[in-house]
Amino acid sequence: MKIGMISLGCPKNLVDSEVMLGLAQEQGHALTGDAAEADVIVVNTCAFIDKAKQESIDAILEMAEHKRTGACQRLVVAGCLAERYRDELREQIPEIDAVIGTGEVPQIVDAIGPRTIPLLRKNGEPVSNPEHRSLEPGARPTYLYDASTPRLLATPRHYAYVKIAEGCDYSCAFCIIPTLRGAYRSRSADSVVEEAKRLADRGVKELLLVSQDTSFYGIDRGERGALAALLKALDRVDGLEWIRLLYLYPTTVRDDVLDAIAGSDKVCRYIDLPLQHASDRVLARMRRPGTRGGYERLLDRIRHRVPGVTLRTTFIVGFPGETPEDYAELQAFVRTVEFDHVGVFTYSHEEGTSAGRLDDDVPAAVKRRRQAGLMRLQGRIVDRALRRRVGERVRVLVDGPSADHDLVLRGRLEGQAPEIDSLVYLTDCDPSALTAGQMVEAEIVAGRGYDLVARPLSGAEGA
Repeated sequence: MKIGMISLGCPKNLVDSEVMLGLAQEQGHALTGDAAEADVIVVNTCAFIDKAKQESIDAILEMAEHKRTGACQRLVVAGCLAERYRDELREQIPEIDAVIGTGEVPQIVDAIGPRTIPLLRKNGEPVSNPEHRSLEPGARPTYLYDASTPRLLATPRHYAYVKIAEGCDYSCAFCIIPTLRGAYRSRSADSVVEEAKRLADRGVKELLLVSQDTSFYGIDRGERGALAALLKALDRVDGLEWIRLLYLYPTTVRDDVLDAIAGSDKVCRYIDLPLQHASDRVLARMRRPGTRGGYERLLDRIRHRVPGVTLRTTFIVGFPGETPEDYAELQAFVRTVEFDHVGVFTYSHEEGTSAGRLDDDVPAAVKRRRQAGLMRLQGRIVDRALRRRVGERVRVLVDGPSADHDLVLRGRLEGQAPEIDSLVYLTDCDPSALTAGQMVEAEIVAGRGYDLVARPLSGAEGA
């Protein structure tokens, strides 16, 4: 059958989608990017905040139309929304034929329909073994893919996400992820390195390591120092150009990890550290184990141990009880630290979280104003930083042609992650001579908003 997939939410969810696609393909099914011609449509959903839930519901309803009027015979809903609202979804949207939670990824084989060939791992073990069968009501997910799991990349061929762990052991007041994804569980280093080698053999140049808390990697297995050791092992994988860490937790960033980043040829000097706030009072209400002073000392330590590091963070404004004074303290923190990249979210009141029992007392309009004000402040910081970079020689990874101009290419620096950060636009070049995945030496000639404009100096370094 022809299988169509819609993947919503974060890169961690995208990896699950890629695994489901790989399992379907290995089973003998064809894949299509056109929902109108799909026999089976899978919607892999997100349920982190209200906006994500609404986007997921809208996608399910849109795909249900294809079942009523098109070729679609089965509609499968997977992911976090399915994990959170399994019964409600099937009751309210009768077009749904199967619901797969976050711990039931291998069940996509049964959800799609009749099997065509036996599905086995390389060691001969059936994928749909008892460990992976549908969870009992109330059970927490335990599934974790490995290097032998079939996977079909949905990213451009020159970069890929690798999930090094699943789940979370923290109890942040605003977050439902531990309930949806289960307890923290790390993959073995051998499994991650083996997957990295296979991806490099397929032409992947940039590896992005993701989990709910990447800096906690290995600690659940009693392996202190595991992340630093993993980075050193990945640094030796032939074919990779960049290895990027995403989602580090402020209280688990160790010096050995920072030293591994600083001493590596391939690990990007890039720290993604979601801090969420800087007011001690708000952080305590959020159940975040940190303080503004502690964060400032941590950021100073990172910059000292990793010279030239790019710092990225995210904040939540409008958390219950956030006062104008708390918000002013957050602004002062951003002004003082001068992050390279900042994302700002308005607080979303979620059932099932401890914050959901608090009074959502910051009006929506105030949340939006605080979000916009913090982004204006960050815009001024970035503008100054970009102007200082004019004339700098940089190494750019080409992502592909610009959507705005045929003679302009999109690319990224070591300090820019795909999808979430700004871009470099390469001008004064022959786009036909450069392909996605190539490295180019370039000179920065201007800033444009959050982005940079650069011109190549000597063509591509190599494919």
